[in-house]
Amino acid sequence: MLVQDRSTPKSPKAHIRALHSLHPDRFTEPKNLDFSTWFSENLYKIVTISLLIATVAALFFLRNVADTAALVSYETQAKSLEKIEFPQINWNSVALVSDKSPYANFRSERWILVSVSNYPTDSLRKLVKIKGWQVLAIGNSKTPSDWSLKGAIFLSLEQQANLGFRVVDHLPYDSFVRKNVGYLFAIQHGAKKIFDADDRGDVIDNDLGKHFDVELVGEGARQDIILQYSHENPNRTIVNPYIHFGQRSVWPRGLPLENVGEIGHEEFYTEVFGGKQFIQQGISNGLPDVDSVFYFTRKPGLEAFDIRFDEHAPKVALPQGTMVPVNSFNTLYHSSAFWALMLPVSVSTMASDVLRGYWGQRLLWEIGGYVVVYPPTVHRYDRIESYPFSEEKDLHVNVGRLLKFLVSWRSSKHRLFEKILELSYVMAEEGFWTEKDVKFTAAWLQDLLSVGYQQPRLMSLELDRPRASIGHGDRKEFIPQKLPSVHLGVEETGVVNNEIGSLIRWRKNFGNVVLIMFCSGPVERTALEWRLLYGRIFRTVVILSEQKNADLAVEEGRLDFVYKQLLNIFSRFTSAEGFLFLQDNTILNYWNLLQADKSNLWITDKVSKSWSTVSTSGNSDWFSKQADMVKRVVSMMPVHFQVNYKETINSDQLLTVCSSEVFYIPRRFIADFTELVNLVDNLEIHHKVAIPMFFLSMDSPQNFDPVLSRMIYEENPSSTNSSTFYSDKVPAVHPWNVSSEQEFIKLIRIMAAGDPLLLELV
Repeated sequence: MLVQDRSTPKSPKAHIRALHSLHPDRFTEPKNLDFSTWFSENLYKIVTISLLIATVAALFFLRNVADTAALVSYETQAKSLEKIEFPQINWNSVALVSDKSPYANFRSERWILVSVSNYPTDSLRKLVKIKGWQVLAIGNSKTPSDWSLKGAIFLSLEQQANLGFRVVDHLPYDSFVRKNVGYLFAIQHGAKKIFDADDRGDVIDNDLGKHFDVELVGEGARQDIILQYSHENPNRTIVNPYIHFGQRSVWPRGLPLENVGEIGHEEFYTEVFGGKQFIQQGISNGLPDVDSVFYFTRKPGLEAFDIRFDEHAPKVALPQGTMVPVNSFNTLYHSSAFWALMLPVSVSTMASDVLRGYWGQRLLWEIGGYVVVYPPTVHRYDRIESYPFSEEKDLHVNVGRLLKFLVSWRSSKHRLFEKILELSYVMAEEGFWTEKDVKFTAAWLQDLLSVGYQQPRLMSLELDRPRASIGHGDRKEFIPQKLPSVHLGVEETGVVNNEIGSLIRWRKNFGNVVLIMFCSGPVERTALEWRLLYGRIFRTVVILSEQKNADLAVEEGRLDFVYKQLLNIFSRFTSAEGFLFLQDNTILNYWNLLQADKSNLWITDKVSKSWSTVSTSGNSDWFSKQADMVKRVVSMMPVHFQVNYKETINSDQLLTVCSSEVFYIPRRFIADFTELVNLVDNLEIHHKVAIPMFFLSMDSPQNFDPVLSRMIYEENPSSTNSSTFYSDKVPAVHPWNVSSEQEFIKLIRIMAAGDPLLLELV
């Protein structure tokens, strides 16, 4: 409602003075009359007023007893003017649309679909390289006219308009909902699977098949049993899947705000047979799908989000009656659910895909399908852009009511498309979207038929059957991890104690660094303890040992050539910021590493007892053989590696040796390190020789971060494992040996000088 400008009212005194000036005779002193005189002079006025009061009373009475029907009739007529018209469609008369595009003869079963407003991003270039998938980029009015990317199909606004689809007439020009055209184009060209993506997410390991269930039937299908949320509580209509994957303080966009505080994990799960997970929602590391409320209240200043989820948590299915937010940038649709790809056009931008997800989940139950949520499938980058609350207004106002409505909705229609159209119509009547989306749904369904899509058959609704009781043997337990919520850091450290604040800072700094630990001692006594100690700080702790122990997740490795095994670990954590190697005879005081530059190499090159350069002449055969192999590798190095190495080691008679108990390799040097290891090939260059050779080849020592230069390093100390030898003021201490639980407890108590919260572990 508009508020109009109003002039300032005059004061009462001024108003009376004005009237005096206009009608002076009206404001003279009143006459001194008795009652009989006054009554006779005003008799006509008294009669007139009495008649008026009686008339009003009579009308009031008549309205209450007889005019209600007239009022109802008026309101009914007003509503009839606003009544939404139900589309009438002859489903059997929809003709196939002719394909006049340059891609008329092109077919692919697997499509990746993105909306593009700017030139191709690095993430989009990576999507194009995913084997076996065709990228389709949909333009809008913001897209550069010369947009192009080798390997991708691009549809401009003009090309979209020429495809002959009915939906084009309903779509805005500047919105990502123009992906609707792309969905139809992909289906027309043979799609069986469509990965709904955006251009700022990297598929983890560049392999969609490694994460999602791309094949549900036939060869290559994983017909496994899937963990499923319990249906024991019939009043639960929504779950927060982030809790299952280790982040209970994060909530997805589309979760009703009244459910944000529900952070408890499942008491138990059930199971369901795989094969009908027609909609597969992936979790995103980095910047997950969060709403504007979370983004603005949990964000530490201008720093980008980098939230991590449990990659080892099992995928989890949703039973009928329970829903989960589904987005449009990390979701795999199978052909049986292609009808559910429709993005509504009458709601706010940030609400479109979420409302689509809830609408689609309810209809998915009609064909016996369900949604499954998968562990991290994409790493999505936070561009630190604004998240306008106004673009989510249709979520925060209506989503809770929508969920209750959808679960209770029933239809007597006998074909899926008829049910779809009916639900869209009723949702418009209920105010969840407008008549525009009713017409759009009609166009969408007709376009699906026109590109040859066949609607799935209906199945009986499980919601209408008596729910079987869940026996003790049917209950499956899974306790989610409680991953540190590093995103809560800056604002919340003021309301927690200093110890918690420090832990948050450490985890925030090293939460995306992988610690690789080589254990020479008995892993059955120490592996869990090392993970307990360092797993609080680092993204994960990978433990290597001479003997493999599958029960403790200890991998086999040889310390002499452990650098060759590092490549396999690098490939498993492609989104990690860096990798820190540590032997179990060295203690890491992580609280003293915060100032180190994680984009540079770290090694003990300034620790004289750890790093040395020796002459091979006059030394043992071992040094000579190692020097010969180093010479061979250096001779094969590309020019930039060889120049770096020879700037420091300018003689073939010199050999650099480093004990290499601790070193760090950032992400930007992983490719270089991998190339150098591959040059070594089958040569048996020892770990103590190979590592310094690699470091000197990758960068100049003057660029190494000096953080480790202050570590305590003794070759044969008079007293080890004692408080007099240890210091919490240095970055690392060597040597320190732990071979039993008692020795680990002793270590923890000493290290608590730098990290008081460690005492909670013992």
